[in-house]
Amino acid sequence: MRIVRVHDKKFEPYLTAEMIQTRIKAIAAQLNKDYAGKKPVFIAILNGSFIFAADLFKELSIEVEICFIKLASYKGTRSTGQVITAIGLDMDIFGREVVIVEDIVDTGKTLSEFLPQLQHQQPASLKIVALLHKPEATVFPIPIDYLGFSIPNKFVVGYGLDYDGLGRNIPEIYKLTE
Repeated sequence: MRIVRVHDKKFEPYLTAEMIQTRIKAIAAQLNKDYAGKKPVFIAILNGSFIFAADLFKELSIEVEICFIKLASYKGTRSTGQVITAIGLDMDIFGREVVIVEDIVDTGKTLSEFLPQLQHQQPASLKIVALLHKPEATVFPIPIDYLGFSIPNKFVVGYGLDYDGLGRNIPEIYKLTE
């Protein structure tokens, strides 16, 4: 991997595509086991989780549905502290096994505001799968049931994660250089 420039910032290699795919296969194996004989619905949070959700979905052998919602709380490299719902849930989840697919959990604000909305719809269960978690940044503790990687509180891009709209198409994950 190499140093990449996104907008005005430089990023250095952090997680290789191979590391990411290996971890996704392990998460999928656990999901296949935990949801055997069930038909969960996965709710992928756009825009960041679309690549992770697609790769994870390809590894699932269980019967599973997926839908997408759009929540946002970032502007540039910082959380705005406000969660905006741009595209809402268009599926009835009453009595369903629900798995939220998130690219990254840092402060936990987005999910802390979204989870009560989902719980109000009375799913049979509600679990979270996240590719990345920044424990040092957590302000709103969220139980992550299936986790790819815990990472330091550094800004990252690639594999669906962006910096002001760019960098999502990088197949690896890069962290901001100091």
